[in-house]
Amino acid sequence: MVHYGHSNQLRQARAMGDYLIVGVHTDEEIAKHKGPPVFTQEERYKMVQAIKWVDEIAPGAPYVTTLETLDKYNCDFCVHGDDITLTIDGKDTYEEVKTAGRYRECKRTQGVSTTDLVGRMLLMTKAHHSNIGPKGHSPWTGVSQFLQTSQKIIQFASGKEPQPGDTIIYVAGAFDLFHIGHVDFLEKVHQLAEKPYIIAGLHFDQEVNRYKGKNYPIMNIHERTLSVLACRYVSEVVIGAPYAVTADLLDHFRVTLVCHGMTEVVPDKDGSDPYEEPKRRGIFQLVDSGSNLTTDLIVQRIIKNRLEFEARNQKKEAKELAVLE
Repeated sequence: MVHYGHSNQLRQARAMGDYLIVGVHTDEEIAKHKGPPVFTQEERYKMVQAIKWVDEIAPGAPYVTTLETLDKYNCDFCVHGDDITLTIDGKDTYEEVKTAGRYRECKRTQGVSTTDLVGRMLLMTKAHHSNIGPKGHSPWTGVSQFLQTSQKIIQFASGKEPQPGDTIIYVAGAFDLFHIGHVDFLEKVHQLAEKPYIIAGLHFDQEVNRYKGKNYPIMNIHERTLSVLACRYVSEVVIGAPYAVTADLLDHFRVTLVCHGMTEVVPDKDGSDPYEEPKRRGIFQLVDSGSNLTTDLIVQRIIKNRLEFEARNQKKEAKELAVLE
C-alpha cells in the first residue's frame, strides 16, 4: 500500500537533499519478499509520483539496494526509515550501501503500517475508531495508535494562500485509504483550471460511518488529513467539513467551482441533496476520473487474499523479532 507514513518518510528524505528519486518495486519482488501487494505496481507508480515531495520515480527498483542502483540514477545516498527491511532469507536489504557510507535514516511514522491497515480491514470492526489500537509485539509491525500533532499538519501543509487569478475548487468526501481512484480524480480536477487551488473537505469519522456503514472509515480523520495533504494536487484541507456544501462554506473560501466524482451522492440526514447550493449557483461539476477503483474494492482485494495477508503479517513479525533477539 501507499500511506501517509510513506509520504512522511519521503518528506524527510527530500529535506536531506535537492532532488528525490523514489525506487518502487514490482509486484513480483514484493510477492517474493513480503507477500501479496495490495495495489498493483502501475497503481503504486502513479500514487508515489503524486506525492508532492517526489521529483522522479524509478520503476521496477530492485528489492536489495546496491551501489550500482545508486550510481545508475546519479544518487549520492539513499534514505530509509529506522525500521528494518529484510529479504526473504532475513538479510538487511541496505547492507551494501550502509557499508559504503551512502545510507541515511529518517524517523518512521509511529502509528501506521501497511500491516496495521490490512489488519483493520480484515477485522471488520470499528475498534480503530477508538483510541485502543491493536497491540503487536514487534516495534515495527505492532503499531501504536497514530497521534496527530499541529506540527505534523504544518509539515504536510503547503502553507500557500490562494493568489489573485487562482480558480478555487472545492471537493469533499471521506478520502479513506487514499488510493489511485482519489489521485486520478484530483488530477482531473486539477486540470480543469490554469491556476487551480484545490480545497478538499474531509468529513468526520461519524459522518463517514453514517453514509458508508460497516467499519468505515478505515483511517481516522487525522490520518486521512495527512494522506490528502501529501497529494501534489491539493492546496488545502478542511478538517471535519460539513456534509452539506453550504452557502457559508462557499462564501468563506470564495469557491468558484465544486466538483464530485461519478460515485453515488448519499442524501444528508434530512434527505436533502448536500450539493443543492452549488447546483443552485451553477458552479457544480461532475468529474469522471476514468478510474473505477474504490475503497470498497481495495477492502475486497484484502478479504479475497485474507489468508495470504494473515500469513504475511505473521511471517513479517517473526522475522523482525528474530532480528531484535
